Amino acid sequence: MNELKTWVEIPKNSDFTIYNLPFGIFKNKRLSPRVGIAIGDKIVDLSILDQEGFFSDLFLTEGIFLSEALNDLIALGKTQTKKIRERVQELLLADNEKLRDHSIRGKVMVNRKEAEMLLPVKIGDYTDFYSSMEHATNVGKMFRDPENALLPNWKHLPVGYHGRASSIIPSGVNIHRPKGQFKDPDMESPSFGPSRRMDFELELAFITGKSTKLGDSISTEEAEDYIFGFVLFNDWSARDIQAWEYVPLGPFLGKSFASSISPWVVTMEALDQFRVDGPTQDPEVLPYLKCETPHSFDINLEAYIQPEGVKQASRVCRSNFKYMYWNIAQQLAHHTVNGCNINVGDMMASGTISGPTEDSYGSMLELSWKGSKPVKLDSGEERKFIEDGDTVILKGYAEKEGVRVGFGEVRSKLLPAK
Repeated sequence: MNELKTWVEIPKNSDFTIYNLPFGIFKNKRLSPRVGIAIGDKIVDLSILDQEGFFSDLFLTEGIFLSEALNDLIALGKTQTKKIRERVQELLLADNEKLRDHSIRGKVMVNRKEAEMLLPVKIGDYTDFYSSMEHATNVGKMFRDPENALLPNWKHLPVGYHGRASSIIPSGVNIHRPKGQFKDPDMESPSFGPSRRMDFELELAFITGKSTKLGDSISTEEAEDYIFGFVLFNDWSARDIQAWEYVPLGPFLGKSFASSISPWVVTMEALDQFRVDGPTQDPEVLPYLKCETPHSFDINLEAYIQPEGVKQASRVCRSNFKYMYWNIAQQLAHHTVNGCNINVGDMMASGTISGPTEDSYGSMLELSWKGSKPVKLDSGEERKFIEDGDTVILKGYAEKEGVRVGFGEVRSKLLPAK
């Protein structure tokens, strides 16, 4: 890849390099919600660029960037959104004076610290998959059978469930500990109250960029044409509520209370150079799930816990998206093979991303092994699960040959039950 240099000052180890340029929705004290692109510590206000004629040859819908969600922009199609991103990249190159020396530059370049990031898309539907073999194996060992941890169907199809979209929130929005029913093995009857085993799940989620009609299916070869980009995803989980309710129909109150996402959508184009082969799938999958090209990505993922009153967050997990057994093309192909239609802005989460080592497990359930091995934080405190006042922070980035493309972070504090 040719080295790209920009006239924008980029902090060392910034996730938002000239190679990334993710899309998001922001506002500040003087600006209404609008579409921006992140670079370094700045946000490029695309509406100002549009008003000044920088996109005049693309014949965009008037006011397309003055929106509270990316849906209309994404719906223009990848050909257009790719041109917009490439035009911004071109304007930010070191030797391009068109924006660098323009009188409007001060209005176009907004300080990221002064901006409030909003939910990037209006999410119509949300599906959560269960695609990490390490995670599924660990959970199977804990709750079912240590010798036969995986369910019989797991290696034949990407397991998923239809989740709640209304409670997906952007980074920075705090949540309250949920309440519900739970019943431990030693309890004669169920009890009700605040969850005693709050957990995070380290995930990525992709956002769909094209719609289909009811009855249509998407092949694995077509799948990436329907995927706009990715966000970090924290699928908050109340493990005691979940354990009591999930048989026979799956998670409900133990999951639906909140999921947190990072505000910047990293495009498929930005991640293409980090593409890798996924794990070998054995037994061989059915024809509709076979892939001719790799659809896995080498993305480093981390989870941190910061107790209230403690300045430094403690890293509790290091994992990687490349460990996923079922890839995004297989997930979308399976999701639509029955004729289920999708819409622009639908969100599909990966499921917990756990790796092969104990420090790469993507949830407290696994890291503390159901609470039997407390996790020690840098402050000296221990955690079996998330406690009130704890802030959970997820981070993710891909890096190769000096090129870094990252997601920033998704953070949220757990508050006491209402």
